[in-house]
Amino acid sequence: MIPDAARQEFEDLLGDRFSISPSIVEQHGRDESSRPPCPPEAVAFATSVDEVAEVVRICARHRVPVIPYGAGTSLEGHVHAPHGGLSLDLSRMDRIVAIHDEDLDAVVEAGVTTANLNRRLADRGLFFPIDPGAEPTLGGMASTRASGTTAVRYGTMREAVLSLTAVLHDGRVIRTARRARKSSAGYDLTRLLVGAEGTLGVITEATVRVHGLPEAMVGAVVSFPELEAAVQTVIRTIQLAIPVARIELLDEAMVDAINRHAGLDQAVRPTLMLEFHGTASAVAEQAREVGEIAAELGGSDFRWAADAAERERLWEARHHAYFAALALRPGCRVVSSDVCVPISRLAECVLATKEDLASTGLTAPLVGHAGDGNFHLLLVVDPDDPDERERIEAFLDRLVGRALAMDGTCTGEHGVGLGKRRFMEAEHGEAVEAMRAVKRALDPLGIMNPGKVLP
Repeated sequence: MIPDAARQEFEDLLGDRFSISPSIVEQHGRDESSRPPCPPEAVAFATSVDEVAEVVRICARHRVPVIPYGAGTSLEGHVHAPHGGLSLDLSRMDRIVAIHDEDLDAVVEAGVTTANLNRRLADRGLFFPIDPGAEPTLGGMASTRASGTTAVRYGTMREAVLSLTAVLHDGRVIRTARRARKSSAGYDLTRLLVGAEGTLGVITEATVRVHGLPEAMVGAVVSFPELEAAVQTVIRTIQLAIPVARIELLDEAMVDAINRHAGLDQAVRPTLMLEFHGTASAVAEQAREVGEIAAELGGSDFRWAADAAERERLWEARHHAYFAALALRPGCRVVSSDVCVPISRLAECVLATKEDLASTGLTAPLVGHAGDGNFHLLLVVDPDDPDERERIEAFLDRLVGRALAMDGTCTGEHGVGLGKRRFMEAEHGEAVEAMRAVKRALDPLGIMNPGKVLP
């Protein structure tokens, strides 16, 4: 429970930006996962790092759990409040502090979204490439070590973040690094906080890498008679170091769902969606090379989307895959789960997973950032059917076990949150105790997003 004394301190500090309204509290206890809402006791809307620091100090004095909140687009229960406490909403901290064109970096507050940052960058001929598909905040993306469709070319938030400002459990404010592109000075606290999901501190500001807008962008779609041929095309493309910007894998169920939802007419077969960035001559050469690989493996209907509007339409349809899957069974929910394996094991893992799915009778379109070995399943579940939910949980256990057996990971980009905690010891073994030691050192009161990441 939040003590009355703490509530009074929050009200004195924030006024009407401290709320116990049932609707606001309920909103902050849910994300895009299928998990039942688990609301906090109250919500605080901060507008500066100083306010965040003072809110955390109050929480420390009264032993109140702190759950950072950005846009609520996470998929593993990261913003849920299983121990009650305070949801600390950073969405109003949305200033773009600085853009350093010559250094190719930008300094942003935690509540800045990718869309807003890219709108500002476009006027300067720049863009931020990390592309999870929703409209998340940069603070949330750093916290979950997010990535997306462009990770094969531009990396993940692990590579994109140069420095962070964060508030520790006792209200101290730290800056993890300077803006230099490399440093050998001390522990890498930036990488420690990227992916910590708010369990070690509250990220309030990030310095991120940005890139020059490419001269040319070309998209393409190619379908295959079999899923294995599509995956082998991905593997050969990566092994030949062809610098594709995006290479997305969709099984026939996902293509069918997207066609229905977005009004497209793609062949209902295993499909790759590709994008190439660079000079006009470079993208033409890259596309030609991938086209030849696809043709050798039976790919057909290599359809170009050089026109910006057509390309955006295709990628918008891809980004709405979650809603396309949801539309397959109205009234149901989607359990979205991802795993990632070494690229050489991708075909084996995907095909074994499809065989497993066929035996379960579950509806689960597959879509993947195949260029880095990461794929997702969108399992459509009836929330009122406990048997179906039980079959899904058993399937997910097998899916993760399969990925771990191939030296992969239980999550390539969704993060751990509440949903993947049970797999941490199987994946990391004794390293989990080292993680616990870090947690105890940086959060001795156990108030920073408790219940997440560590089993």
